[in-house]
Amino acid sequence: DAGSSVEEMEFNWDEYLEDTGATAAPHGSFKHVDTSLQNGFAPGMKLEVAVKSDQNTYWVATIITTCGQLLLLRYDGYGEDRKADFWCDIMTADLHPIGWCEQNKKTLKVPEGIKDKIPNQEEFLQRVLKGACSAPANLLEGLHRGKNPLDLIAPGSRLELQNMRDSLEAWIVNVVENVGGRLKLRYEGLNDSDKFDQWLFYLDPFLHQVGWAAQHGYSLQPPLAIRSLKSEADWQEILKKVKEEEEDSSVPTDLFKDKPVIGVHSFSEGMKLEAVDPMAPFVISPATVLKVYNEKYFMIEIDDLRPERTTSQSYICHVNSAGIFPVQWSLKNGLHLSAPPGYPGQDFDWADYLKQCGAEAAPQSCFPSLTSSDHGFKENMKLEAVNPVDPEEVCIATVTKLKDSYLWLQLEGSKKPVPDCIVSVESMNIFPVGWCETNGYQLRPPRKAIVNKQKKIAVVQPEKQILSSRTVHDGLKNQELNSSDSVVINGKYCCPKIYFNHRCFSGPYLNKGRIAELPQSVGPGNCVLVLKEVLTLLINAAYKPSRVLRELQLDEEAAWHGHGETLKAKYKGKSYRATVEVVRTADRVADFCRKTCIKLECCPNLFGPQMVLDKCSENCSVLTKTKYTHYYGKRKNKRIGRPPGGHSNLEVAMKKPNKRRKRRKHFFVHKKKRSSTSVDNTPAGSPQGSGGEEEDDQDESELSHSLAQDRDKRKRKLRTFSFSDDENKPPSPKDMKMEVTEKLQLDSNPLEWSVADVVRFLKSTDCAPLARIFLDQEIDGQALLLLTLPTVQECMDLKLGPAIKLCHHIERVKLAFYQQFAN
Repeated sequence: DAGSSVEEMEFNWDEYLEDTGATAAPHGSFKHVDTSLQNGFAPGMKLEVAVKSDQNTYWVATIITTCGQLLLLRYDGYGEDRKADFWCDIMTADLHPIGWCEQNKKTLKVPEGIKDKIPNQEEFLQRVLKGACSAPANLLEGLHRGKNPLDLIAPGSRLELQNMRDSLEAWIVNVVENVGGRLKLRYEGLNDSDKFDQWLFYLDPFLHQVGWAAQHGYSLQPPLAIRSLKSEADWQEILKKVKEEEEDSSVPTDLFKDKPVIGVHSFSEGMKLEAVDPMAPFVISPATVLKVYNEKYFMIEIDDLRPERTTSQSYICHVNSAGIFPVQWSLKNGLHLSAPPGYPGQDFDWADYLKQCGAEAAPQSCFPSLTSSDHGFKENMKLEAVNPVDPEEVCIATVTKLKDSYLWLQLEGSKKPVPDCIVSVESMNIFPVGWCETNGYQLRPPRKAIVNKQKKIAVVQPEKQILSSRTVHDGLKNQELNSSDSVVINGKYCCPKIYFNHRCFSGPYLNKGRIAELPQSVGPGNCVLVLKEVLTLLINAAYKPSRVLRELQLDEEAAWHGHGETLKAKYKGKSYRATVEVVRTADRVADFCRKTCIKLECCPNLFGPQMVLDKCSENCSVLTKTKYTHYYGKRKNKRIGRPPGGHSNLEVAMKKPNKRRKRRKHFFVHKKKRSSTSVDNTPAGSPQGSGGEEEDDQDESELSHSLAQDRDKRKRKLRTFSFSDDENKPPSPKDMKMEVTEKLQLDSNPLEWSVADVVRFLKSTDCAPLARIFLDQEIDGQALLLLTLPTVQECMDLKLGPAIKLCHHIERVKLAFYQQFAN
């Protein structure tokens, strides 16, 4: 429908979970996603590192822990002594795999600090290197240095894909797109045709590096579905070309080290079982082992008894394949088993069916993967899942049922409605809440927008001047009121009409044309509701609605005399919100409107309870925009007393434009790369402002401390740490790559921070309310440097938005740490 595209752009997981009262499936339940976030280095790996005191010599060190592109190392020989641990940046430090010194005729020499502990260097090295695992050479040297392994599967890379519907043949596939490890694959030779494209997660058991088929004795043949599109000679020519270009398009073998290992099965041909067709996983059906290829692979076919059938639903399986169950599994779990098409009778019975077919049931021992595990999923939890009918779609999914290690998922928002899908808890087609947004992929939103239940307002008309408690009770006794509902009595809270005086100067924020389209007046009525409507109309009439919302936001440190209302702004398909203070009583409305006009640098009479009939009392029509901004943007601010926390476009515009800075890789999920020249001159947690800045870098963000507020804090010297005026906003889930305008300067090494130091740092940011958690959990500086987004979400039970905001500040500390102290 006409509004569907708007709904897609505005969908926000935090609001949706709040509106539906649901919870997100825990991030730790998606093991394949956790694996995709690893940087290729693991504790215990060894490497050769330049000795600081003598850069011409090297010594063996062990990785203690990893943190993004930082490695915490300890020279071998220090034993359990952590005092000599040091951090290295993979991109800048002199790091090499084991054996590099010998190959390059470099000297391995014991560092001075442990010389006395190692009398025999050769004997010591033989002992510590026996059976040791070297850090991956491809991530320490060359073009791949410092890259996350997932980044190495770039568009144009080649892999081999087993044919999952036919036999144990394989064919070359090209990576068309990599979305957080989920790959869009195209068969080699099909060029620009996407008809046979497939989506698979890079850890899928049927996906391999080039050369796998030859190593395991399988033939490279294009699948039957595409084989007739070219001649045999053409396919052989394509193979020849692939072999010639193998080095340029190959993917490192190390990337597949975390793939599930396929075990030995014990199925025999003709055995019966229950199965879910992976291409249509909506029902459980009787199935037959059609063919056994070897000890690892076999083919099953969904039973179909119709004599006229022309096609079969068959596919390759292995012992750990999802969706295969022993006979009677459905009955034992209270689930419906769909009888084979053409089966006589109403009720399917396995005993009769086995006798009728003369077949045996596959024994329970054939199904080792059915053991129940603590997977963390519960009914009604939300997640994101691939639509099996249209793998291009990733939809919002709700867990409707759990049995053993299987989930029944209801997909919302799919182009064509589908029944509940049956998936394994270890499926690589399910993802945590926010995965699509973080990786820059379109999530299908729900069809119907969730609408908050409106509060009921009982209004007693102002003409009833005197009301007894009995009268009020009688007037409300038939209404259902919540504790948050308001009752209007005696006109005290009744707001007069608010006029929009279209002839008055609209200032730099508001669009003159849109102001002219506003209604002549709003109200009268409840003060809070009328003023909220007026402000909403003004926000929507702005050149950049999010900027006006920021100007109107409630200053947390200012005296609060009114009522906080949450207002929203939409800009470039994204939503912003902030708490704005409005007055409750009629006697304060005129002053409120005037002060709000001053905040927006427009004529003080642009809107208010007075209608401008002919000439504005402020004579705004004769002032140019420059003069007007000077009078009302500066001089009149002093007279009226602009609330602290507000700031004008002038303050931003007077700053020199920052040069584009190099983007840093984020520590969470690797999203689709984008280019941007935007510079952030806004307070942490707020949308970006005007003056050439893009305001769409943060979705559904909470607006917080302003530049002026941050500056006042520094003047009062309440901070221990040094911050730039242009403190960076937290990265948006839609743009998870950071841009840092000015680096954070630390006064001390965060590795030496106590819990109190960490708390003090957090209190100096817009994440101050979270400081209590760090105090309770005794997180010191070393622990702070190890925190990641998944860890923060799991251990601190934070929603995605606050967690991202917190991790942004942690990342700033990490960046400052290895720039100032790591070397």
